Order: sequence, then structure tokens, then C-alpha cells
Amino acid sequence: MPDDDLQAVQRLSEAYRRITNELGKVIVGQQEVIEQLLIALFARGHCLLVGVPGLAKTLMIRTLADSLSLKFNRIQFTPDLMPADITGTEVIQEDKATGTREFRFLQGPVFANVILADEINRTPPKTQAALLEAMQEHQVTVGGRRHLLAEPFFVLATQNPIEQEGTYPLPEAQLDRFMFNIFVDYPDEEEEFRIVKQTTAEVPASLTPSLTADEILSLAKIVRRVPIADHVTRYALQLTRQTRREKASCPILSAST
Repeated sequence: MPDDDLQAVQRLSEAYRRITNELGKVIVGQQEVIEQLLIALFARGHCLLVGVPGLAKTLMIRTLADSLSLKFNRIQFTPDLMPADITGTEVIQEDKATGTREFRFLQGPVFANVILADEINRTPPKTQAALLEAMQEHQVTVGGRRHLLAEPFFVLATQNPIEQEGTYPLPEAQLDRFMFNIFVDYPDEEEEFRIVKQTTAEVPASLTPSLTADEILSLAKIVRRVPIADHVTRYALQLTRQTRREKASCPILSAST
């Protein structure tokens, strides 16, 4: 491996270590969840965290945002939330000097680097779909005009899997935008003991931002340069193709016939 590539990988490893150390000041355990969040972060993907209430899903995302020098916004999804409440809207503004009126775009909370979409299944599909363009194209279109989002851009959403009253399942098109569907499980007994001790203390943890936006974008380019063996690519491709039920090669279809 060339020295430049080796140094790049070392930078990525060091960034991973610094962020996990900062998260460890607030989050106890959940190492697998944190690892998947950071994989998505450096691979420029979005994550859906699924777990029962009280497992620190929201706290984990907020702590991750605090450990980075990025703009963070939280959107609490509710049944009465409208698409314009997420993307923004155009309002008429009058110039008092000339008396002329013109439309002015007011940015919504989606204009940030890290978006916490809290309880995303609590809002109707029309509002959920307001995030589709932002997640895929990193832009929103309002009034026929495109507005680019700041880079990097990540949507980290939470969802409660057991409470179904007043919820709206995410459509397949929306689920497809998430790189990972992360299941957040209960901590073990020792971790839960540490959580109780930590949450009843009066000294709050102080986080130091580890990475800037430019550093994250630079590290994401390193991830894209990691070579993949052809047999690994072929294995992933074949595994994906076997999930297509309309193809004769699908194991489920073959078993049923």
C-alpha cells in the first residue's frame, strides 16, 4: 500500500477512535450501534434507529452531532406536521422603500448537516415524503426552485417498533433511502448499572468536537478509495439477485414450485 493511502487509512482510524471516545463519555455500551452509525457517517449514508423508548436513541444521535463541528437540527414528527414545516416555505416580503413585493424562501429545519428525525413514523406519508428528495439528492425543491443543502448531510431517524397506535409505516421508497436499519437493544446488567450511576450524577459530560465538515468529506473520499475484491462484489451481487422473487433463481420461488 502506498504511503499516502496508508496515512489516509490511519487518519480514518484516528477519527473513528476520537469520536467513539467522545460518545463514550455519555453513551454506555451500544458499541455495535455506534459502529454502524459511524460506518454510515463515513460512507455518506442515512440511518434508521429502531428500538423501544428509553434506550437513548435520541441521546445517541444528539451526542454524535455534539461530537462533530456540524449544524444540528431536531425535527419532532407529529401527525399534524406538514411538508413545509420540514423543507421551508416561500413568504411574500414587501420592500418598504419601493413598495414592491417578492417571494422570499424561509429555510426549514432540514437545512442542517445532521438531522434528527425523531419518531419519523408519527407523521403521515405525505410529510414523510418531504425528506425523500433531501435524502437522495441533498436538495429540496420549493416553488419550482432548487435549494441545495449544506454538505455533509445526514438524516438519522428514530422509530418505536412496538407502539402502532397513531403511527404510519414508512413507505418502501423512504426505507430505501436509509443505508442501515439499526436495532437498538437493551443494555446488559453491568451497562445498565453504569447508566443509573451516570444519569444520577450532577456532573454533566463535556464533549469536544472532533471533526469539521471538511474533514468528514475528506474521510468519506478515503472510504470510496478502499479497493474491493471481485469475489466479494460478486457475492454481494448474487445475494441481492436471489431476493428478487420474480426471478427463477430465487430460492423461495424454486422451493414453492
